[in-house]
Amino acid sequence: MISELKKSEFFKCEGLLNEQGHLEPKAIVKGINPGRIFVDDIDSPTSGMIWLGNNDGFFFIANERNEGFNAEINHFINTIISPEAKKVGLTWFEGIGNHSRWDETIQKLFKYRNLESWNQRVYSLEKKDYKGNLDLAVEEYNIVRITETLFNNSKNSINNIDFLQSKILEFWTTPERFFHDGIGYCAVYKNKIVSICISGFAVCNVHCIDIETLEEHQGKKLAQKVALTFVKHCYDNNLVPYWDCMESNKTSIAVAEKIGLKNAFNYKGYTFKFE
Repeated sequence: MISELKKSEFFKCEGLLNEQGHLEPKAIVKGINPGRIFVDDIDSPTSGMIWLGNNDGFFFIANERNEGFNAEINHFINTIISPEAKKVGLTWFEGIGNHSRWDETIQKLFKYRNLESWNQRVYSLEKKDYKGNLDLAVEEYNIVRITETLFNNSKNSINNIDFLQSKILEFWTTPERFFHDGIGYCAVYKNKIVSICISGFAVCNVHCIDIETLEEHQGKKLAQKVALTFVKHCYDNNLVPYWDCMESNKTSIAVAEKIGLKNAFNYKGYTFKFE
């Protein structure tokens, strides 16, 4: 029977994760970022599914050939996950295997669901590849570090502070947790935050980059500028930037490669519509 672990029990899954794999499941298991974990056995789990707290997907972990877990997962998704997902506006299930052996299992388990797939790339930085001398000056925009003072906006100096606040709380349980474990930079234009680059997830010294630029300010190299500033901070403080993007997102890939990040590994994602 598939059951949900309490947060205090997440440690039971630490030995189930692929150490060479994705950052997001590690951050949730360690209790750094919010999420939920469902396993085959509460006392001694051998297979599981992690629901990212930002509602950006589900990771399958550990034994991909667990017959008991696999036999129940479709019913569990239909009766438990789907109703709760729809309450928060999710209409599509996005599943990822924490290691590549899950690919075949996911394809078999969900073959009747009009399953679709896509390719993802993960980029990281080796110090020898760092391109800190890039000239990415952007006139009329100020690149500033995201601080508690900026977040609280006590002087009302930022007109759209909700853009920053909602972005951080999309990934982190509290602002305090973000400022303790994460880092971030943003571009400011006429008292308005127009581009944000933050740690979406973080484990030890590895920081998963999440970046967003308001549509009306796109095409001005702001994403490159805030990302480069973020990466420079990582470089200067012995931190490791981790950039995860769709293979079809050529703009995101171009930014990653422009600032010196290298393709570390690739993986597949799978999606189907909730019934």
